[in-house]
Amino acid sequence: MKNPREKLIVLTLFLIICFLLFATVIFSESNLSLSARSAVLYEPSEFGFIYSKNADIRLPMASTTKIMTALVALENSSCDAIVDIDDRAIGIEGSSLYLKSGEAMTMKDLLYGLMLRSANDAASAIAYNISGSIEDFAVLMNKKALDLKLSNTHFINPHGLDSPEHYTTAKELAVIAGEALKNDIFKEIVSTKKVTITNLDGEARLVVNHNKLLTLYEDSIGVKTGFTKKSGRCLVGAAERDGLTFITVTINAPDDWNDHIKLFNYGYSFLKSHNLASPESFKYRIPVINSDKQMIDVTNIDSFTITSRRTENEPEYEIILPKYVTAPISCGDILGKVVFTVDGEYIGEIPLIAAEDANRIKEKGFFSFLK
Repeated sequence: MKNPREKLIVLTLFLIICFLLFATVIFSESNLSLSARSAVLYEPSEFGFIYSKNADIRLPMASTTKIMTALVALENSSCDAIVDIDDRAIGIEGSSLYLKSGEAMTMKDLLYGLMLRSANDAASAIAYNISGSIEDFAVLMNKKALDLKLSNTHFINPHGLDSPEHYTTAKELAVIAGEALKNDIFKEIVSTKKVTITNLDGEARLVVNHNKLLTLYEDSIGVKTGFTKKSGRCLVGAAERDGLTFITVTINAPDDWNDHIKLFNYGYSFLKSHNLASPESFKYRIPVINSDKQMIDVTNIDSFTITSRRTENEPEYEIILPKYVTAPISCGDILGKVVFTVDGEYIGEIPLIAAEDANRIKEKGFFSFLK
């Protein structure tokens, strides 16, 4: 049996632990209180999923489907390809480019209509052009999902109109967006606020991006909105700052714009990017012997950037170079390196190379021998 003093100490420690746990939950909820039924914050290069809420629940995703549609189109067609609009694509319900029979335009212009206006007729036209049918195009979409090792995603169509077998999860939708953003053309399209597209007859259409994040959040670079009565408001966002990219996903989120701003702000408060080296940020001169030069310039041509938690200490570096080198030296020869560490732990290195040639002196004769 503990004496009263020991009981008081135990009780005090218990209350402190409970307070800390409670405070942590409150802090988390107050900073990331989201309207979304399902949501994630994703850093695609290293840290993965930083925040998630019901991230593995299979849900309908409406027009965020079109991220995969665009990705499959870019991988199976050329942006300059001429697409003759199939009559079966005309008059599809929902958002539309109001495509007409006999009309033709480039694949890239259709992709602008697909991703900015969320045109369902553009999605269907792309599918018919590449695969000949909606069903066969969905096969390509599902194959790409399998290539990305997604087990909770399945596509029935390229536009996202509701179907019981058309679903994904917040987590897997973020992976699809991350893969799509590796494509520079996709990235260019989804970051465009408005553009004028034309068909081959010269008829112009002004296409305005439905994604308000491009205006509401300074660092936003896309990606796609979506809505049906069954799915609710769906949104995939992406932001880029100082080389650090975040992808955000909300499904069935009445207040999606604010949800994404909260997620982005949390991400950039949690992680930071360090640009530790740019080309020629390290420059040195070291002696060279047996050469027509006394010194040789040494520098780096590689960049080096890392992402770390803001609570971690700043990276440090060590220069490793010989005291001198012996000719001949060719421009581009590796002469040393810069080694980066955090708290003594190795995180990477870049080579230091000769920035110029250093030729060997050719000495002849008896006096050269004595020298």
